[in-house]
Amino acid sequence: MFENLTDKFEKAFKVLKGQGQISEINVAETLKEVRRALLDADVSFKTAKEFTNTVKEKALGRDVLKAVSPGQLMTKICHEELVELMGGNEVEINLKGSPAIILMSGLQGSGKTTFSGKLANYLKSKKGKNPLLVACDVYRPAAIDQLHVLGEQLGIEVYSNKEEKNPVAIAQAAIQHAKAKNFNVVIVDTAGRLAIDEKMMAEIAAVKSAINPTETLFVVDAMTGQDAVNTANTFNEKINFDGVVLTKLDGDTRGGAALSIKAVVNKPIKFVGTGEKMDALDVFYPKRMADRILGMGDVVSLVERAQEQFNEEEAKKLQRKIQKDTFDYNDFLSQIQQVKKMGNMKDLMGMIPGVGKAMKDVEIEDDAFKSVEAIIYSMTPAERANPNLINVNRKNRLAKGSGTNIQEVNKLIKQFEDTKKMMKMMSNPKNMMGMMKKMKGMGGMPGM
Repeated sequence: MFENLTDKFEKAFKVLKGQGQISEINVAETLKEVRRALLDADVSFKTAKEFTNTVKEKALGRDVLKAVSPGQLMTKICHEELVELMGGNEVEINLKGSPAIILMSGLQGSGKTTFSGKLANYLKSKKGKNPLLVACDVYRPAAIDQLHVLGEQLGIEVYSNKEEKNPVAIAQAAIQHAKAKNFNVVIVDTAGRLAIDEKMMAEIAAVKSAINPTETLFVVDAMTGQDAVNTANTFNEKINFDGVVLTKLDGDTRGGAALSIKAVVNKPIKFVGTGEKMDALDVFYPKRMADRILGMGDVVSLVERAQEQFNEEEAKKLQRKIQKDTFDYNDFLSQIQQVKKMGNMKDLMGMIPGVGKAMKDVEIEDDAFKSVEAIIYSMTPAERANPNLINVNRKNRLAKGSGTNIQEVNKLIKQFEDTKKMMKMMSNPKNMMGMMKKMKGMGGMPGM
């Protein structure tokens, strides 16, 4: 995510590396690179210029503390301004009303229908809501079918009427249905077009006027860059939406939409879509996004994803098994499956400070654990429960049964043993204290 932009910001800050103080000359050189980075990311010239002018004003004349280098200070100022550029603080979705009505808008192909399913899943699983999805795209039967498929996958009801060709009538009937059946959120998926036209705008405006939604969201493909901002501006002039959703942020995204849209439209980005799975939806946090753009990682989001998969009772059982030295391949497999639920592996690695840059040229496939799982599934129940049973003959059988080779089986066994040792060490506070003292004796870890 934004790897190219991150690299260019890093290159810009290198101008100040080793400089004793900030001057007008080195600030100008740095900001020239920063402006170029923003323009390459498809940020509008006006927005890029305003950003660099603000950074320049704040940087010049600032005293550089002895503990802070000019490069670090410039990074800090750019970070603060990036956060402001993207909205400052996160803005929650408005769920007031009985039911709360959310109207989806956007062009065809922006991921509107998929996002409607993701949002319904998010509100059901994380907010405890009972959502109803409404199919109001009367021009594409496939869009109605897609919404029904998503609803079935998620266990969420979908209201549609293929005989009715008036989206206003469908939306109004759906809201009456929601009130009668005690749904507390209604998500209305409307039709999109391949380009903006008057008929489309009149239709979405009529639907909004008829149902008076508590929240109107504009869904846009983040990969379209500055075009996304221009489209958002047109939609906002016609329907005055409340917030923006950026989809496909996990793709080859330059970042222009995320960086420009708040400045141009003055509406907050509320959600980002980061994958095809129904749980690949994140609340948009400007500070966390600025952290990632500047290569600082996003540890908070990583911890939150881990907590979503965390089961306290299971964790206690696992701790007892580790202390009794009975951690086995069943437990190892369970841990792998929990990590997989957290999302795309490369995206997760990018949340760890410093790791994202190191991994940028490394291809991590979504099925990175496939061979490991295959080997474990090839084990007998006795072998999974008793790792010491696995000898040379059994290794050969596991390699054949999993479609791998003996080297991969040996690699898995080593990973298992290393994980077991590490978990045992971490479960003992005395060991952890000893490890901390050793680090201190060696000069400690950076920042400790």
